[in-house]
Amino acid sequence: MISPELRASFRPPPCACNRTPWLWFLFPVSLLFLAGVCHPQSPQPPTKSKAAQPYALICGTVWGEDDRPVYGVKVKIRREQDKKARWELYSTRRGEFTMRVPAAKHDYVVWADVKGLKSAAGKPLQAQEVTVHVEYDERVDTSLHLK
Repeated sequence: MISPELRASFRPPPCACNRTPWLWFLFPVSLLFLAGVCHPQSPQPPTKSKAAQPYALICGTVWGEDDRPVYGVKVKIRREQDKKARWELYSTRRGEFTMRVPAAKHDYVVWADVKGLKSAAGKPLQAQEVTVHVEYDERVDTSLHLK
């Protein structure tokens, strides 16, 4: 049990709301502001995103001299009429690669960039270009062999 003298000596701290009455006004105003900011706008017509457009897939595997898949080889893809590569990617741990290209009737050239890569014997590797024909939205499989 608490003594009356101890109880009389204990006073709670003064309330902040008694010292700053403007806070009571600020709270509802901030709620109204947030309600206006968070209010959903009128629905806008959906735009055609890149993911919604049809596409074709060029898939393949990079094979080494020993007929095993090769990891981390840079693969480049370009349209046949272009001079420079438009798409670049690396082969996965399984030696596989996949690239989305526009769904249209085109021929693509696929090759492995083997600059700086050497065989187990220490000889520089070589790779041939492969031409891939794509029509519409389809998957085309190919393979690249390093020699």
